[in-house]
Amino acid sequence: MTSTPRRRLLLVHAHPDDETLTTGGTIAHFAAQPDTAVTVVTCSLGEEGEVIPPELALLVPSESDQLGGYRIGELAAALAALGPVDHRYLGGVGRWRDSGMAHAGRVRAATPEVLHPRAFAAPEAFEAEVAALVEILEDVRPQVVITYADDGGYGHPDHVRVHAITVAALERVPARLFFTVIGSARLDAGIAAIADEPGLPFRVPEPGELPGTPDAAITHRLDVTDQRERRLAAMRAHATQVALWEKGSASAFAMSNMVAQPLLDVEEYVAADGRPGDDLFAEGEQ
Repeated sequence: MTSTPRRRLLLVHAHPDDETLTTGGTIAHFAAQPDTAVTVVTCSLGEEGEVIPPELALLVPSESDQLGGYRIGELAAALAALGPVDHRYLGGVGRWRDSGMAHAGRVRAATPEVLHPRAFAAPEAFEAEVAALVEILEDVRPQVVITYADDGGYGHPDHVRVHAITVAALERVPARLFFTVIGSARLDAGIAAIADEPGLPFRVPEPGELPGTPDAAITHRLDVTDQRERRLAAMRAHATQVALWEKGSASAFAMSNMVAQPLLDVEEYVAADGRPGDDLFAEGEQ
């Protein structure tokens, strides 16, 4: 008979690659601990993402519309790099489709005027999404849940919806909730560290171009320095979405906009209850 791990962490993400880019170090850190089980929930296949490698450009919705299926493989490889991880697709593989996004300024996203009938952000899908997440929570019974803050980090409608359904589901199956963020001071320092690197193939972001969170709001920080290689391997797995640059100990990545982002060795969180601490599991273990 297999015993239930003492600590159980569950992360809810919108699309393949979100788990790696925002919480990859945290996943790898806790997955490496024998008394901790890590479950990652992905809510869509990321069908509307832009594709970086030219040789894969025909995967996009306006061409073959095969990107979602391709990203299933990318996500599996990324989680294998970070794992061992228990992975679930919310409602089953392909139940809801990536909603896509409209652009609302340099760093903000917005909901498209027209949504696909199966779009994850569709208003009529909300209750079924909450029910599907409740089912997973009842099965896993995590003490700690991680997702995005109420603005989804940068306004993407699927990230905003993930926040909303997670908050609603935890009203039925309680756990301590944390929001993944990047502190402004650490982000600015990371950008400064790569800005003058010779050979950097990405554009250095302008001040305020990447979304950061006021440092006073951050309640928890996790040093994931020792998980850097696993995180880099997971980023490489998400080749359609992430361009990675490495030079010695320096590294940076970019999305399809080719704006440089630093790979930070500390992942930061805001506890929904506002209580600070040194350990995500300090309270609520069962």
